[in-house]
Amino acid sequence: MKNCDRAGTAGPVSGVAAPAFTAVAEEFERNFADRGEVGASLCVLVDGTPVVDLWGGVADPDTGRRWESDTVGVVFSCTKAAVALCIHLLEQAGELRQDMPVAQVWPQFAANGKSDITIGMLLDHSAGIPVLSASLRPNALEDWEYMVGHIAAQDPFWCPGDQHGYHPVTFGHVLGEVVRRVTGSSVGGFFASEIARPYGLDFWIGLPEEIEPRVAPIADGIAGESTATPFLEAALRQRGSIPNLFLFNSGNWARTGVNTRAGRAAEIPAANGVTNGRGLAQLYARILRNRTLAAALSGRESARVPGASASDGFDATLLMPTRFRGGFMLSMGDGAQFGDGHSMRIGHHAFGHCGSGGSIGFADPEFGLTVGYTMNKLGPGPLLNQRGQVLVDAIYRSLGQVVPPRARVRSRPQFEQEQQ
Repeated sequence: MKNCDRAGTAGPVSGVAAPAFTAVAEEFERNFADRGEVGASLCVLVDGTPVVDLWGGVADPDTGRRWESDTVGVVFSCTKAAVALCIHLLEQAGELRQDMPVAQVWPQFAANGKSDITIGMLLDHSAGIPVLSASLRPNALEDWEYMVGHIAAQDPFWCPGDQHGYHPVTFGHVLGEVVRRVTGSSVGGFFASEIARPYGLDFWIGLPEEIEPRVAPIADGIAGESTATPFLEAALRQRGSIPNLFLFNSGNWARTGVNTRAGRAAEIPAANGVTNGRGLAQLYARILRNRTLAAALSGRESARVPGASASDGFDATLLMPTRFRGGFMLSMGDGAQFGDGHSMRIGHHAFGHCGSGGSIGFADPEFGLTVGYTMNKLGPGPLLNQRGQVLVDAIYRSLGQVVPPRARVRSRPQFEQEQQ
């Protein structure tokens, strides 16, 4: 392994990279020198063995504290992978099924036309409850009972299962409530006891106070869209639309709570997981060791396993093509026309999840590959921006593979035509 300690524009870059992955280390350093990175971590495992483990820059620009080996930070929607894994483990244990109605374990959820929504529909974002219509108070996301009460009362925005649209926040609360009702434990508690602690992962949903000194605060808050997009146009001009409610009716956690003790201590299982690149890569390595689950999530036709729920096509929330399987994102690139941050190119059999601002964790079973990248300066768009994509591209090149092309996504359905 090559020692990568050296001075960088935003501070030192430290760690190791195997000789075959020198190009990955070089791109990580260029992110600081040329692409505005402030603080970041990157970990790449092949068959569970580290081939890249890098960190660098500044964890806290206000104090100048450096990003260290054990620095962690909020990874936004990368947290959804941890929630999905909890659900899959409960399914494998026989505690639930993807075709099981949510109302079977949470009777109140059946109200207002939601009795047929299944756990699988939540995993593939086709449940029809991506946002909430009722006006939410500022600290809504931090109040579990308040959120699940409003979700139980919500009408679906479309006939559940007929189409899909990213569920930015409700994904975590609904599946988290399923976990709570099945196990008696909160989703953060279940994840800690069944996954994070047994496997030594620095990963929390609901951060313990003793970890606070290691946290890198988000440097710039949620980054705005860099270009005009259908999503942004709808959010700003179509009051009551799904994009509008997502942007303006999701409480104020993302703006004012993300850098607070209370905002990290709460369980917001779609958004406030705290980890670093190593924690994400190790999480996905655990998934690959579960061969049945990895085969289902990879979508391989040869896999003799039950399929994972999947969706592919025009997204009623993000207003661009997206693809999901079993609670994870798949490679998608057709949104690149909207500018940086609107695509995520990974392998054909890979699965993972981006976080707001550009963090990513993913696994590619074809190569025994797992990756985690986190940072504190957020970039544009809902998916993977330039800093993350150049790292992913370099990882595949280091494996002797062609950089994954943009994924082909099905044509958009009648829903979009009706919105125009």
